[in-house]
Amino acid sequence: MSFAAARGVACTRNAHRLVSRRLISTTQVVREAAPTPAAAPNLGSIPPPKKPVGAFRGGIVGFLFGFSLASSYAAYHLLDEYKQASVALQASVDELQQSTQKVSAHIRRIEAVEKDLKALRDASASKEDISKVRTEMKKLYEGLHVEFLDLRAHVWGIQQDLHSLSKKEGTSVRLV
Repeated sequence: MSFAAARGVACTRNAHRLVSRRLISTTQVVREAAPTPAAAPNLGSIPPPKKPVGAFRGGIVGFLFGFSLASSYAAYHLLDEYKQASVALQASVDELQQSTQKVSAHIRRIEAVEKDLKALRDASASKEDISKVRTEMKKLYEGLHVEFLDLRAHVWGIQQDLHSLSKKEGTSVRLV
């Protein structure tokens, strides 16, 4: 192909474009015959053409929407489980506090009983003390028994003396 032929093909292409443009354009007569915008009825505005959503862009948007939905659902359930665990922990803490108060009360009672027991232990006598007291009591009893026997012997001696006096003199003795 020669240069002239190539140029001819390019010219025909340009001419074809010009013709198609010319066919679309309006002439002076048609423009004047066209109604004015004030007289034309209002049919509304033409919506802008929508861009087609591509499969890749739609997939990314769908993935992000699904991921955010699943994340919010998981966060909701995690928060709900956290609240339940917090309530259970609070109940355990309250129960532990009540148990601690009961144990403290029991410890106070035990300490009071131990204090009373120590006071009784200090006030009571031991076996050694009892054996010492028993020994002393035996000594006192034996001493009293000896004194009683001495007193009895003395009284018997007085009775004998009185009896012998009453036989010798024949007088009666009056005891007032």
